[in-house]
Amino acid sequence: MHAIEPYYNWRHLYLASEDERSPFYGREYSEFEFTHAIYNYVIHPQWDEFGSATLFSKVLYVDYDKHFCIIELFGEWNDVLYNDISFLKRQLIDRMAEEGINRFILIGDNILNFYAGDNDYYSEWFDDVEDGWIVALNFRDHIIEEFVSNHLDYYIAFGGGFDAFNWRSLKPVSLYERIEMMVMRRLGE
Repeated sequence: MHAIEPYYNWRHLYLASEDERSPFYGREYSEFEFTHAIYNYVIHPQWDEFGSATLFSKVLYVDYDKHFCIIELFGEWNDVLYNDISFLKRQLIDRMAEEGINRFILIGDNILNFYAGDNDYYSEWFDDVEDGWIVALNFRDHIIEEFVSNHLDYYIAFGGGFDAFNWRSLKPVSLYERIEMMVMRRLGE
């Protein structure tokens, strides 16, 4: 797991550690010192810790004018044992929402498992975005099944065209524009 690193091809466009409005502003990273682990497996030091023992993130891009962010997630999303959604919501999402972000693109290529708890934080997050949205890209099939069986499809758009989405071939604003168009189409149906 230590070899799985966050997507880095947009680093010339945005770095959360250099964004004064980011929850990760001022963080320093090592390429050689492994300080975090998921269970007994060390992880790449570029992932950002936000309080969860099993879920890590990397804010890949933020556009405050267009009110969107792209967040790559890594690890095990476990609301049952660790209430990961509360950490994600309070330590990352709420702080970004305070800066006007109301469109969230969550990248789930590296989410290995999902264990649902209650839906209170998801409901709160959905209510907070008002005219925005939350989209989950490239989450694995078994995780999508868990999302559906726990009724998270009411709060988060996923599946359909959001599966196997080739987001890496796009620039961040182009990705946002495609996702926005897909969300608008879904809402129009």
